[in-house]
Amino acid sequence: MCRANQPPGTIYRSERHRGMQHMPNTAVNQQTSQIADWMRLSALELNPVRAHELLDAFQGDPSAIFSVGSSEIRKYQPQMTENQCQRFVDVQKRSFTKEQDVMGKLGATCVTVQDHNYPSSLKQLPDAPPVLFVRGTLQSEFKFSVAIVGSRRASSYGLTLSGHFAKELANHGLTIVSGGARGVDTQAHRGALDAGGRTVAFIGSGIDVTYPKDNKKLFEDIVDQGGAIISEYVVGTRPEPWRFPARNRLISGLSLGVLVIESPMDSGSLITAREAADQGRDVFAIPGPIDTGRNSGCHKLIQDGAKLVENVDDILNELGVLALKSPGAPSGSAGSQRTQLSLPPEQRLILDMLDLQAKTVDSLIVASRINAPQVVGILTMLEMKGLARRVAGNAFIRVL
Repeated sequence: MCRANQPPGTIYRSERHRGMQHMPNTAVNQQTSQIADWMRLSALELNPVRAHELLDAFQGDPSAIFSVGSSEIRKYQPQMTENQCQRFVDVQKRSFTKEQDVMGKLGATCVTVQDHNYPSSLKQLPDAPPVLFVRGTLQSEFKFSVAIVGSRRASSYGLTLSGHFAKELANHGLTIVSGGARGVDTQAHRGALDAGGRTVAFIGSGIDVTYPKDNKKLFEDIVDQGGAIISEYVVGTRPEPWRFPARNRLISGLSLGVLVIESPMDSGSLITAREAADQGRDVFAIPGPIDTGRNSGCHKLIQDGAKLVENVDDILNELGVLALKSPGAPSGSAGSQRTQLSLPPEQRLILDMLDLQAKTVDSLIVASRINAPQVVGILTMLEMKGLARRVAGNAFIRVL
């Protein structure tokens, strides 16, 4: 469900809807109502910081938010404009059954900030979306992601580099994140897929709205290969121009670093790079010819301190990534899958808690609620299997 005290990540699938025929009507109605309340919150399109303030004021219950009138809601959000108050009234009246039907046909998921599978790297952002609409699967491996962004009007130079770096990074086990747009974004997604890897597209519309339209097959391939199409906007939302800069913070927010390829000074990819820097992510840029203006944005980033990239090792070394599988091996190869699937539940739990940020043994004991000797033993086993590495300060990091 979409509430903290219920199973997380409400799944909208045709099979599930068929199963609901055997559920008590009250349970079905309750579930439908809860989903609608989260959709209402998304449809308000408040600044995410304001939306979180509302949730805090109503103990994290969106249904309580929409149980009051527009005049009362202003007590909690005095900054709301007349237009926002009118939108509040409008979404109160909407049933959102049509939107839920669309989600069902897509096999999509509503993931709220209260759910355990909401990406932890996004949850740390002050402007994290209260709700994510996900077509595909949110996987724990998404925490090991690199974003690739650049011009929509990229030349063959930019397109070739985008596909090449995406493929190389995916070959090292990293997930590729981008925005699903034409040009560099599309080639980045395709490069990851060609390598047999995972890729995630954050889009500036509802997940039922394919934009650009000629990327319909690409989006289907992303989902089929274990990736995801993700939006903070409720289904049916059109791709207005202002939504794309807003979603750039999520591209960088999910990622360990952002690689910018062939970006002129007016490119939206520079917004993503600025968001990455503000979020404490690494920024990488590839230089290019100086006579066309296509690379002026990349050159400015390098002047301002971005890491100049000539090959994939420049990125891997900066991130401190240790590859679990050898470069060139297909992502999710049989050997690595056997290693992952053979882990006992306790080892899997601890492994999922590890990432490239060092975690102390004490913090793992507290978070896992497993006793200290057992956690130490599990970490030793993960080290022996090449899945974890001990670092300074009695801490561990995950090895890709």
